[in-house]
Parts: sequence; structure tokens; C-alpha cells
Amino acid sequence: MIHEGRVTLNGHKVEQPGVKIGRRDIVAVDGNVVSPAANNTYILYNKPRGLLCSRKDIRGRPLIYDHLDIPANVQSIGRLDMDSEGLLLLTDNGALAQALIHPGANIPRQYRVRITSQLTDESLEALRNGGIDMGRGDISDPWQVSVDSESRGHSWISVTIYRGRWREVRRTLAALGHEVRRLMRIRFGPIKLDMEMRTGAWRNLTASELKQLKAITSRSGQAGKSDPANNSE
Repeated sequence: MIHEGRVTLNGHKVEQPGVKIGRRDIVAVDGNVVSPAANNTYILYNKPRGLLCSRKDIRGRPLIYDHLDIPANVQSIGRLDMDSEGLLLLTDNGALAQALIHPGANIPRQYRVRITSQLTDESLEALRNGGIDMGRGDISDPWQVSVDSESRGHSWISVTIYRGRWREVRRTLAALGHEVRRLMRIRFGPIKLDMEMRTGAWRNLTASELKQLKAITSRSGQAGKSDPANNSE
């Protein structure tokens, strides 16, 4: 579009790509003013199990992007591991993504988890208090956790955590002797998974949802870069 002479900056034709613009600059294409916010993409995806949240995989495993018709610069906000499912947010707004996954942002992530056997009262207390050795030098944070149902061989529990460290839920429960058989994220901050949304479906965030996401990053005041090793849950 630039080479075709269709782009202007403050009323002057842009001659070549790479021109830097400021907040007060006015960019137009074909005479229509372009709003940076209007051009960003914000997606809610109901991720299936068995897909990686990566653009490439040297082992050739299936990727979420094989099933999403989105531009290459739209990336997941944090990650769900290959065996996890449920709510995943994606955007091309890098600043917002980094603010949302920053360890100091304390944004709640809620999961429904199916585990082997039942949690004892002592295990529940330990999960709520934190301090469990997850291995690799990591210690668990305090969780919000409740038992939804129990049977002889397994239990369904609800878990809320505030940092997205690598396989945090699985590693913490494994330390207490419980294997995770299914892990589904149902909430990220103020955004909840649509219960009627089929697995593998996706939609754009509403204006209200986007406003809520931006509001929590403003309250946290965290816009720094996070540790990439702590972004896959």
C-alpha cells in the first residue's frame, strides 16, 4: 500500500516502509484514518487437547495455529500445554499480552481438574497454604481449591492460581500423589469460557471483555517482560 502511494502520515504521502510514528501522528490509508486499537486482534479460543501453543515444532506435532485462520503475528497470551484444554486468549497486542502474563500481575486463572483418587483434608490445606515442592527448585503458591465431586477412582476439583508457571497444576498435584487426568481452563482474569462453545471453536472478544482485560492490567501496573519459562500451564 505504501509503494502504491495509498498511505499518508499527517497528510503527507509515505514514501517507504519503516517510518516511525508517535501517538499524536495521524496515519491514513486511501484517505481513511487508521486507528491502531481498531486494528488489533483479540481472540478467545476453546483449545482442544493434543495441540501445542507454538508456531513451529521440530517434532512435527499438531499446533493450534493449524486450526486457526489468523495472521502470523497473532500469538497466544501465555500457553496451555499440549494435554490441557479450554480458554486460551490470543492477540497481536504485544504490550497487553506481556502485561497479562507478567508474574506480578496476579491475574487469576481458574481450572476444572480431574485427578486420581481423593484429596485428603491435609492435602487440601497444603494446597491452600502453598509451600509444596514442585521439583526443579519451584515451590507452590497458595491456591483457591474446592472439591466438586468424588468417586472411588477420581475426583473433580476447581483450582484458581495467580501465576502461569510451567505445568504448575500438574506438578503440584503430582507432588501430593495425584495424577491429572484432565485439565480445563475455564477463566482467565475476567474472561470466562463460554460453556456452549464447542471444543476447537473461537471468537473475537467483545468490547466489554477487552475493556475488562485492559482495566486489570492498568490496576496491576505491570507491563514488564515475564520469564518465558513460566508461561505454559
